[in-house]
Amino acid sequence: MNALPIQLDRSSPVPLYHQLAEQLTAAITEGKLRPGDPFENEIGMSDRLNLSRPTVRRAISELVNQGLLVRRRGIGTTVANQMVHRKAELTSLYDDLAREGRTPRTEVLALDCAAQDDRAAAVLEVPAGTPLVSIVRLRYADDLPLAILRNWLPPALNNLTLEELTNDGLYAVLRARGIRPTVARQRIGARNATAEERRTLHMSKAEPLVTMTRSAYAADGSPVEYGNHCYRADQYSVDVVVSER
Repeated sequence: MNALPIQLDRSSPVPLYHQLAEQLTAAITEGKLRPGDPFENEIGMSDRLNLSRPTVRRAISELVNQGLLVRRRGIGTTVANQMVHRKAELTSLYDDLAREGRTPRTEVLALDCAAQDDRAAAVLEVPAGTPLVSIVRLRYADDLPLAILRNWLPPALNNLTLEELTNDGLYAVLRARGIRPTVARQRIGARNATAEERRTLHMSKAEPLVTMTRSAYAADGSPVEYGNHCYRADQYSVDVVVSER
């Protein structure tokens, strides 16, 4: 790759690693480096800019943590595909992708209208053993497999079709049927991917998943959905606004 022009002010109180990270970030966000482009290696950048390797390593790590760069064994460091930044609000991933200018696409991996799951039944406030609607979908962002979405719905929705679930987001499908999720409780976590998840999401063994469980309710408090989702961590983050109590 061509070396990026970097200007460092060694008399500035701003740490050198931060100056470097800011300029590298700008090169990616301004399109000077494109998704999939190889990134200059740490040793070469250290020598070229007369910086210590720990300084360069810290700058690169900041970009990796932001999801702008991806380190892959045997391939090296490359510019990441565009990350999905999801705000902590009640929206569907389908809508979030469309809003960010991405092209969402859904592959329905499973649709079972007589599934039994005691945890989902408890969330949906029906007796254990009640036949539920179980959906497993693979969501793409453009051509990149991004997330595996597992959802359970009340038995009244047992006439959902593959066509509906393929052509639109789940919340849009529910709204079209007069069901409007208005509030939810969700938990964000992380874990290692299973072998099947790695194959489905085209991940390496070392890459982690972001996880989210969600229980959604209508305005009258009735449960409408229970979800257990996992996302590629290099492509997905959750933005949360916090304030002083």
